[in-house]
Amino acid sequence: MRMIEELRREIRNIEQFNIFTGIDWKWLEKHLERQEKLDGPLSGKRIVIKDNINVKGLPVTCGSNMLKSYKALYNATVIEKILAAGGIIIGKANMDEFAMGSSNEYSAFGPVKNPVNPAYVPGGSSGGSAAAVASGIADYALGSDTGGSIRQPAAYTGTVGLKPSYGRVSRYGLTAFASSLDQIGPITRTVAQAAELLEIIAGHDARDATSAVQPVPAYSKFLTDKPKKIRIGIPIELLKEAIDADVRSAFEKTIDTCRQAGFEILNVNLPNSRYAIAAYYILATAEASSNLARFDGVRYGYRSQSEAKDISSFFAQNREEAFGQEVKRRIMLGTYVLSSGYYDAYYGKAQKVRRLIYKDFNTALSKSDLIVMPTTPTPAFRLGEKCDDPLAMYLNDVFTVAINIAGVPALSVPMGKTEAGLPMGFQIVGRPFQEGTILQLGHFIEEKNE
Repeated sequence: MRMIEELRREIRNIEQFNIFTGIDWKWLEKHLERQEKLDGPLSGKRIVIKDNINVKGLPVTCGSNMLKSYKALYNATVIEKILAAGGIIIGKANMDEFAMGSSNEYSAFGPVKNPVNPAYVPGGSSGGSAAAVASGIADYALGSDTGGSIRQPAAYTGTVGLKPSYGRVSRYGLTAFASSLDQIGPITRTVAQAAELLEIIAGHDARDATSAVQPVPAYSKFLTDKPKKIRIGIPIELLKEAIDADVRSAFEKTIDTCRQAGFEILNVNLPNSRYAIAAYYILATAEASSNLARFDGVRYGYRSQSEAKDISSFFAQNREEAFGQEVKRRIMLGTYVLSSGYYDAYYGKAQKVRRLIYKDFNTALSKSDLIVMPTTPTPAFRLGEKCDDPLAMYLNDVFTVAINIAGVPALSVPMGKTEAGLPMGFQIVGRPFQEGTILQLGHFIEEKNE
């Protein structure tokens, strides 16, 4: 088939970026035969899927040796919707192992490289998805966002990344990292494409108990008119964080653009946001410890070839050999904060902080229509620069994790490049289930930056 041959050539041209965990050409040929007969909003569009989302018949590795040989037995709900809309799934995207990382260097398949500059990281954990769109091999991609894993790679690669409200998109068929924080969302070249893909994948799903019963508006209609009388809140506490000079300058320039357009700019308070990183890395690791307990090499997953003296040793060998360093670190941290004697001191307290952060956003968004901030404190960093310093790596998420804790939607749109040519992201945060409003402002900023 002509499209298969074209794809082979294009993928050879981008092999240096290490975007895919694999492409099953036989599966793809059959898939194309089916999809070419469909006429829908995604007909003829290439889509790459993060490799923690089930596509029936394809591996779902989660970037880990634990699941390297496992194939999905069913489609995630978002995949069913994409297939029904005529979308063409060309492959599964590389990712940080089990979505735990901010650089896409923690993968059993090796690091993804940023198509903007391959000496730099593309961001994580949805780095492969963002790189697929940035490289031009895909029109759209799906990622998952637990603490910034869609928005941060979008910022680093100059693409658009949307984390919907918690419950807006079904998580059925998504391999869980932290179930109360995870959300599937689009990574695209333009805001209009993000609106289009969200409209297709959003909606209630009875198979996901956390799926919200909310109507799905026509998001693309929000982009037809310039936003009017929008009150834009700037969180003064977060902007006291250490921010790269280029990022701060681009952010202030974008705010000036909004001010000149007649939007009201005001300061808002998110006083408990300073505790967000600490609370997140307690809540997320606790849930990860619980969710990843199922991967023991018994029913599926990696099984050690070494002889075990007892059942405990058998489990330990499987997990020790299959999991990478970052996943082990987070499992141990999560197990610790859930352990007897420490639960109230750590996990219980983090849950209380979560409630305070939610209240902060609720209060701030009652005074403003939207909250804006940089997506990341710096542009992309060099490969290997932060691998030996987990705390420095975690601080990349300082502007993103609070949004997952609060469950509100957020969009990252490009806001120019540094002098070194590295993209930067402008983050727009909205009220729950008001994705249309953030898409509207994002589209306005996108047009001003063209």
